[in-house]
Amino acid sequence: MTEVLSYRPRPEELAYTFGGRDPVRRVRPGTVLELSTEDCFGGLVRGVDDLPSRVCEFPYLNPVTGPFHIEGAEPGDTLAIEVLDLSTRGWGWTAILPGLGLLSEDFPDAYLRIFDLTAGTVAYLREDVAIPLEPFFGTMGVCPAGASEQPVMPPGTFGGNLDTRQLVAGTTLYLPVQVEGARFSCGDAHGAQGDGEVCVTGLESPMFASLRFRLERGRRLPGPQYRTAGPLTPRVDHAGFYGTTGVGGDPTRPRRTPCAR
Repeated sequence: MTEVLSYRPRPEELAYTFGGRDPVRRVRPGTVLELSTEDCFGGLVRGVDDLPSRVCEFPYLNPVTGPFHIEGAEPGDTLAIEVLDLSTRGWGWTAILPGLGLLSEDFPDAYLRIFDLTAGTVAYLREDVAIPLEPFFGTMGVCPAGASEQPVMPPGTFGGNLDTRQLVAGTTLYLPVQVEGARFSCGDAHGAQGDGEVCVTGLESPMFASLRFRLERGRRLPGPQYRTAGPLTPRVDHAGFYGTTGVGGDPTRPRRTPCAR
């Protein structure tokens, strides 16, 4: 029989970095972990008057649930995280944060929209405009090597704030283990999002999830990779895909490399 472990963090138990704290639970490979997460502002947005630009508290952004110590995980292994199920906790929101995101100069005013997600399959912009719900975690990662308190953003070879919308139920995420026990954490869930969180927020939502962990001994990866059960672009493509991610520094800043002589 599959072992099932449940964990529901209290607000004070949420983490805001990878590393810097002791594991909240030890998990054996093969165990199904049932957990809950908060939205990217840690539950501070509760109604239409709670504009994120007003209530958010820097640097307390993108809280994660964890870390979880995966028994037997060692540097040089790969941690496989099977996303078994993801479901919203009944509501979500999206917002415009002044000065941030694509076309910010065209939308200078703060705005917040609350969504009722109890239907479970769609979010309604209007009665005749429905957005299909495709929940996923915006942040999934392990503790980086040598990190004491690694910020959730930006992403890196350890994972982090990937915002990859294909990490839905049925997908397996592969992360390179960099410290003993891996110390996996996740959060920043979205009910839906396009390709990239270009306007800063997706459909932010607290979430329930079921995950299963496997270890692939001695498999070394350069960074996060994933295998989907279905298409990368639902309703357009077909079959499953194996995807890689491009994570690194600021792409607008040239990297210094030795010149050939």
